[in-house]
Amino acid sequence: MSGLKLFSTLGGVREIAPRLAEEEADIQALIETHMEVMLGVRFLASEYEFPGGRIDSLGLDENDAPVVVEYKRGTHAGVINQGLYYLAWVMDHRDFFRQLVEERLGSEPASRLLWSGTRLICVAGDYTRYDIHALREYRRSIDLVRYRYFGAQHVALETVASAAGPASPRRSGSRRAVSVGQRRTAAMAELQAAVDEVLLGLGDGVIKVENKTYTAYQRLRNFACVCPPQREKVLVYLKTDPSSVDLVPGLTRDVTGIGHHGTGDLELQLRSERDLPRAAEYFRHSYAAA
Repeated sequence: MSGLKLFSTLGGVREIAPRLAEEEADIQALIETHMEVMLGVRFLASEYEFPGGRIDSLGLDENDAPVVVEYKRGTHAGVINQGLYYLAWVMDHRDFFRQLVEERLGSEPASRLLWSGTRLICVAGDYTRYDIHALREYRRSIDLVRYRYFGAQHVALETVASAAGPASPRRSGSRRAVSVGQRRTAAMAELQAAVDEVLLGLGDGVIKVENKTYTAYQRLRNFACVCPPQREKVLVYLKTDPSSVDLVPGLTRDVTGIGHHGTGDLELQLRSERDLPRAAEYFRHSYAAA
């Protein structure tokens, strides 16, 4: 189990013993109010009605992928199936969702929706072993998140299990003579593949999301974004406060306030696999913080 977070809505903790919400609507209202902080998702709509039912929450994650959030106060055997039903409706009615995004967030986010990354986040008091097993049988991106209240003013979120959607097929290239520049490009592609292996190997539940301009690695929310290889380097952006780590000239850079693809304020510039051992320390720091 991974991803324990403590979120304070007001002040200090008065009780130690964890508890469930009094009503399902309580945890829904709390998360909808602070959705971007707690889930990394921009809030779009609550209790969204359509002819076949009503979706608890709709949102857009930091990779511009549509998100359905389903809540249950305690343990509920149908939470995943119910959420998948809503997710299927969203996928079948993309124009409705696009219009909602345009109304709430503007035309730019609506124009770059990442439908391949569409996600379901279930937030519940607990899950059964059958839920966790079933999660891996579905070909959808799903996060199971357990919540607990501590006192009257704190709530903890814990990622119990995550599953990625279907992977995009890779194209195989034909063999041919290559130039020095092409060999360099191939070397950078190999370096990117090595970075991918390290990031996916950090722990259970790492989800990989392909975007047009970067690849995101999520633990409920992004902790790393890898851009397509450049001629001489691979750029990785981490969700790490640059002031909390030691910056290494030539390897790391504080990009707070500087525009770039992906998310995160710490940039890593990797030029060969020799940089990976040092980079892995920063990867682990961002992964733990997520």
